[in-house]
Amino acid sequence: MKRSAGHRVPTSSLVPLTAGIVFCETARRARTGSVGDLEARVFRRCNGAPNSAHLPVWAVMQSGSLATVFVAGGVLARSGRVRAAAAAVVAGTAAWGAVKLVKPIVGRGRPSHVLDDVDVRGHAQTGLGYPSGHVAVAATLGAIVAPVTTPVGWATSIAVGGVVGGTRMYVGAHLPLDVVGGIAIGVLFGRAANEVMDRWP
Repeated sequence: MKRSAGHRVPTSSLVPLTAGIVFCETARRARTGSVGDLEARVFRRCNGAPNSAHLPVWAVMQSGSLATVFVAGGVLARSGRVRAAAAAVVAGTAAWGAVKLVKPIVGRGRPSHVLDDVDVRGHAQTGLGYPSGHVAVAATLGAIVAPVTTPVGWATSIAVGGVVGGTRMYVGAHLPLDVVGGIAIGVLFGRAANEVMDRWP
């Protein structure tokens, strides 16, 4: 069923524009290689949480893995939401791939490469930090699964990305700018996927 245009956000064109601006600005700042005081404080607040939270945090963090893209697609397909299933698989995979392309362009290291006394939980992450692939995937799926034609839907996608971003900072894998950049990518790909779904016969 085609979603009613009456529920579309009047300023919906501002969504991708805002996400694009946020992505460009966070990428610019991340590319300098420096970490601001506010960013460092936010990271240390998340990274300094008790070790007892590791297991539940790890479970939540998996919602941003590439495997979750195909799990979500399968669940949506089995529930009869074929368009949403296709959108989840294609957009989620595309967002993951886009992150891989952006990382070497920005060239920002992991938290342990740019800050002292980082508590790395689990396996140490290799490669570059900005943007977060887990966050980009989670935000993309959140935008597709949520009722994205309402402000609540977009808030949900951002919230999902933020929660996963918090888990990635907790394990010492990403800094706040990495998280925000990942959310911006997720919103862009989620929005594009929903535009295609709206036009799919």
